Amino acid sequence: MSEFGKYFLPGPTEVRPEVLESMVRPVIGHRGPAMEALMERVQPRLRELFRTARPVYVSTSSATGLMESAIRNCAPQRVLSLVCGAFSERFYKIAVACGKEADRLDVEFGESNEPSQLIDALSGGVYDAITVVHSETSTGVLNPVAEIAAAVREVSPATLVLVDCVTSLAAVPVEVDDWGLDFALTGSQKGMALPPGLAFGVASQRAYERSLETAGRGLYFSFEAFESAVERNQTANTPAASLLYALDVQLERIGTEGLEARWARHSAMAERTWAWVDEARETDGLGLRVLAAEGRRSPSVTCVAVPEGLSGVEITRRMAERGYTIASGYGKLKESMFRIGHMGDHTVEELDTLLEELTSVITGRG
Repeated sequence: MSEFGKYFLPGPTEVRPEVLESMVRPVIGHRGPAMEALMERVQPRLRELFRTARPVYVSTSSATGLMESAIRNCAPQRVLSLVCGAFSERFYKIAVACGKEADRLDVEFGESNEPSQLIDALSGGVYDAITVVHSETSTGVLNPVAEIAAAVREVSPATLVLVDCVTSLAAVPVEVDDWGLDFALTGSQKGMALPPGLAFGVASQRAYERSLETAGRGLYFSFEAFESAVERNQTANTPAASLLYALDVQLERIGTEGLEARWARHSAMAERTWAWVDEARETDGLGLRVLAAEGRRSPSVTCVAVPEGLSGVEITRRMAERGYTIASGYGKLKESMFRIGHMGDHTVEELDTLLEELTSVITGRG
């Protein structure tokens, strides 16, 4: 096993050894008192992460499963998807695959979705729901979700706001109740710094009530099943018990650090990364730039555009030879970008070591 602090993918993120070790325990009966006690412990701490008084659903799935759950439970017919990258586009594709009448509102990859773009679209017809990604992992853009939700309430109050918080929750301020989000979801393997395999979601009261009247919502991802499970300190379906052990330990660690302190640490890592890009351009003459505009950059992942003559794939490969893991660009940005996932349990000091190696790789010095 490599030493901690060299793995900077924008998901799955690196998991602390003590969290991994917590998984090596006997499996418990998922309908017995031990599981009920575990779920009773994690529920209030999950609500703190989401900043909500509503039940937090625990799903044995990836976050994509809860994206589909959001569509099936909240959108009987019409969906408007705000698209600014590969994962916001996935929300649209899920709506289409679920048989919904789906429209998309696109901006260029690297740009953010803005509330002003919604006015005409929502004025032209009633949508059951809009979908938006808070932190777009493929481009490093942070969308102004609070402002978008407020705009939707003003223009189309009956439209539900469904939000992918996969690379924002536990890394970036997310205020589900205060922002009026109708469904917010995340996966375990990003800002929460857990292994993949769990997803978490929160439905507003009105989203839950709509789900009860929505046909074709399915069974495995039914809000009604999730809600009932939380009331009984259970899971809706057979859980991944070992991942729940890890969740219990990691939530305790996050609580010890403090959520605001965790947000501040992510902000510091992001600002250090952006400063490094500027230094590389100004001092070393490298044509690097942060893809996302200032004020719309995610504190959890940075997408760095490289000039002609450099390849995001090649930079990623050469970093791997030195024992460091970063990501190339995603999808159509694969060659022209590389991505640094500064999220989870990493520190600025660990990030500095990575950036020193990146400078060496890109400049050819050392």
